[in-house]
Amino acid sequence: MGSGTEASHGGWSRRRFVTLLGGAAALPVLPACGSSSDPNTPQPQEAATSPRPEDTASASQSPPGAPSGPRPLYIGTYTSIEGGGTGIGVATYDPGTGRITGGDPVTGVADPSYLAVHPNGRTLYAVNEREQGTVTAVRLADRKILGSRPTGGAHPCHLSVHPSGRWLLSADYGSGSVAVHPIEASGGLGERTDKVTHSTPSPGPGQEGPHAHQFITSPDGGHVLAVDLGTDTVYTYRLDDKAGTLTEAAQAHTRPGAGPRHLTFHPGGRYAYLANETDDTVAVCSYDPPSGRLTIGEPQSTGSGKGTNYPAQILVTSNGAYAFLANRGDNSIARYAVERDGARLRLLGTVPVEGDFPRQIAFSPDGGLLFAANQKSSTVSVFHVDTGSGALRPAGKPFASPVAVCALPL
Repeated sequence: MGSGTEASHGGWSRRRFVTLLGGAAALPVLPACGSSSDPNTPQPQEAATSPRPEDTASASQSPPGAPSGPRPLYIGTYTSIEGGGTGIGVATYDPGTGRITGGDPVTGVADPSYLAVHPNGRTLYAVNEREQGTVTAVRLADRKILGSRPTGGAHPCHLSVHPSGRWLLSADYGSGSVAVHPIEASGGLGERTDKVTHSTPSPGPGQEGPHAHQFITSPDGGHVLAVDLGTDTVYTYRLDDKAGTLTEAAQAHTRPGAGPRHLTFHPGGRYAYLANETDDTVAVCSYDPPSGRLTIGEPQSTGSGKGTNYPAQILVTSNGAYAFLANRGDNSIARYAVERDGARLRLLGTVPVEGDFPRQIAFSPDGGLLFAANQKSSTVSVFHVDTGSGALRPAGKPFASPVAVCALPL
């Protein structure tokens, strides 16, 4: 979502866009974390003595299945709205129980609505979702802000780190552009090496321009893919690993008005799953690694009810057996069985997210927990994941965190 200012494309900010989607004239005034002014607002769980998240960050590379002790949890928010956060939220969680314990935020980072961590676990990256978009690097060992760099676009809403650890990829919703920044040895960011604005095809029905919503790397590392809600297109690029420049390799088009938002790959690398925000569907996509060509399949149900729903993000378990989709509006997580080696999704049902407007979901590194950042209820819900059956079981009451829009467990 965006800052309080409006994007230059059609006078829309991301915040205004999503707020209207939610059916409200304005975002509600939300209590800060720990406020007891509203008895219906979930409260933070009891404080516990635990090490600082930065002290456990280096342990984030532990082998899956063997977590121990408190683990770091970072939470994205908005700092420019009433009731929002004061920077990047910081907490710890127990990998066995899912219990979250709050901590002091990393201040000095404006509107950090989406977060990503370097593969070595030492540096955290955040978008600064404002009209003049920037991305910021934070060293986790001492919370030192290593600086910010302009994306060259408006309202960046997503970023990811290339598996090589050498490049930061970001998507600007407001300007419909994607950018590449080099990552220095310190974890800090260098000057932008490329920016591409999506100009073709023309915007889809009801859209006034391109809206890049995600920028990720394919599992084989050969291509980077940008999902654009405004043009109903997933763009595939080749990334020059020396120059940091982009060359378009292919385009994949959804049906008009689908509004693709987020893509995630099956571990096998030949299939991916696309959440379409505007028409409330998901689609199975086939992927050809040599060419980078994505082929988008038929739309499928999100499991939502009769009300308005906007699917946000889809995840796949590491064993490739199940997928989970965050439904905003329906306020649920849809569960799918993944069949035929990734070629098919079969809807199993939905589970209440126990929050309002789940903007983003994420697995713990071992895959045993699923975190949901609930924007309108200002909470983070946690679920135990049964990777054998695909079942989700709530791990206690949701944790209160101001305007939670991204949860990053390490």
